[in-house]
Order: sequence, then C-alpha cells, then structure tokens
Amino acid sequence: MTVIAVLGLGEAGGRFAADLVAAGATVRGYDPRVAAPQGVHQGKTGAEACAGADLVLSVNSAADALDALEQGLPGCAPGTVWAELNTAAPAVKEAAERIAGARAVVADVAIMAPVPPKGLGTAMTASGPGGRRFADLLGPFGTPIEVLDGPVGLAATRKLLRSVFYKGLAAAAIEALEAAEAAGLRDWLAGNIAAELIKADAATLDRLVTGSRTHAVRRGHEMQAAADLLDGLGVPARVARASRDWLKDLEA
Repeated sequence: MTVIAVLGLGEAGGRFAADLVAAGATVRGYDPRVAAPQGVHQGKTGAEACAGADLVLSVNSAADALDALEQGLPGCAPGTVWAELNTAAPAVKEAAERIAGARAVVADVAIMAPVPPKGLGTAMTASGPGGRRFADLLGPFGTPIEVLDGPVGLAATRKLLRSVFYKGLAAAAIEALEAAEAAGLRDWLAGNIAAELIKADAATLDRLVTGSRTHAVRRGHEMQAAADLLDGLGVPARVARASRDWLKDLEA
C-alpha cells in the first residue's frame, strides 16, 4: 500500500490528504496549526510524518517551503520522492533539490488550477528528477499529471508565467469594477467585460499584442487619462498606470 505524507494541511493539503484516505492510501500528515483530517495519521513533527513514506507532498506557502523540507527530511529514507507543490519561484525549488541531496528525490510540482473543486482530480505539472516517479505514485489516485522533460524549476516557471496573465487579468477586472462602482456604472461594465470574454477566440491574443505595439503612443495617453479618472474616483490606479508604463516601453 502506498504511504503518502502530507506536510501542510490547509485548504489544499487538507483536501489532498482526505481524498487520499478515501482512495485507500495510507496517509500521514503534519501541520503545526491545523489538525489532520479524519483517517490521517497525524505526526508530532514533520520528520515523524515522513517516516516510511514513499511520497511526501509539501503543500505549504513559498515562505515555509524550505523550512518544511528541513523539518521533514530527517524522516525520509533515501529515494523518497519529495514533491514541492508550493507555489514558489524556481530558485526555491532549486534550493530544495540542493538541500535534499541524496536523502530524497525532488519533484517540482505546479498545481495548475484551484484545488477545492476537484481535490485529487486537480491538474498538475511536474519536472525534475522526481517528476516521473511522482506521477507514477500519485497518478493512480486520479490526479492528471503532465511530466515535463526538464529540471526542477521548469514546472514552477510554467505555473508562474500563467499566473502573470491570469492574476493580472483578475487585478485589472477588480480595478475596473471598483472604479465603475464609484462611477455608478458597475452593472454596465460587468456586462461589457463578460461579453468580451465570451467572444474571445484564438485570434484575440494576437490582436491584443499587435494592437498594443502598433498604437502604443495613443493607448499610452488613453491609459494616463484612465489613471487620472480613477484618481478622481478615489480608486488606486495600479493596473492603469502599469499598463501606461508598458505602452511607453512599446513605443517605436
């Protein structure tokens, strides 16, 4: 029977641990702040939770990733797969590989969608020396895993590049809607944004990029005017000014 340790039992880690128990795995968990879900054997320390595990899922914040590794590593037998699921920069994943040394085989794992809707069914991408073994161990429990042929840090790079777009898009929507609320136009703008998202297609990206380069000067002035509008409405124009600055850089 596969033994899996889960370090970090918050929203994502707790859901993974509970799903693994339901799927028949032996699960050991550790989190200094959160009690383990039912059926998870709670360790008193990270090392105790990792003892005897074939696979360790480190599901912590980026700031806690290396600390969790140092706490759990003494409990790992050589060859244990240490899966870094933390949303951290590639440099953090690379540091984890150096710290693990010969004690564990590190897999850089990027969780590619929010966890709560699907739990173990959430898509993941893995790279590094432990990537394939990670997929072999976790895949049978229903997790769709794309294994990249590349080093630790490659999966994190893909995840964070997507984050620049998706989180940036979310920030732009929030800023625009906050301003629209202040102007008494939230319903109108929300409908406009929804309509644009619905009609987007494969050519939309090219139009966005090409149009910005072609009309950088005019659009830069437009975004300065938008920032001025937001100032008048009392809404921080963070995205508007960042857009203005990018357009300035794109001027021919």
